[in-house]
Amino acid sequence: QVQLVESGGGLAQAGDSARLSCALSGQVPSLSAMGWFRQAPGQERAWIGYVSLNEGLAFYADSVKGRFTISRDNNKRTVYLHMKNLRPEDTAVYYCAARKYSGVVSKQEEYEYWGQGTQVTVSS
Repeated sequence: QVQLVESGGGLAQAGDSARLSCALSGQVPSLSAMGWFRQAPGQERAWIGYVSLNEGLAFYADSVKGRFTISRDNNKRTVYLHMKNLRPEDTAVYYCAARKYSGVVSKQEEYEYWGQGTQVTVSS
């Protein structure tokens, strides 16, 4: 089993930067990749990015490309979502998710493990 715990959410103003963390524990070596998702009020959960844990290759949804970056620190067993130039439409609950198999995927069902989510609220 794998446990994921997000942190770093909170209130921000438009234009701010923020960083979310996703701490991994348990059978972490069994994992190949991590994803970040978000769910805005009244909307479905949406994929925003992916990172391969071995190579560190990252891919992003068009909605955040150029503003968000994903990094990982394998020594700390932590994955980060760096967000800059935040917009009110970035307001959402942000989730990290993990999967055992490699390959860039954006579907929620392809991820076996999920964190509890952390709220990010961006005011104008």
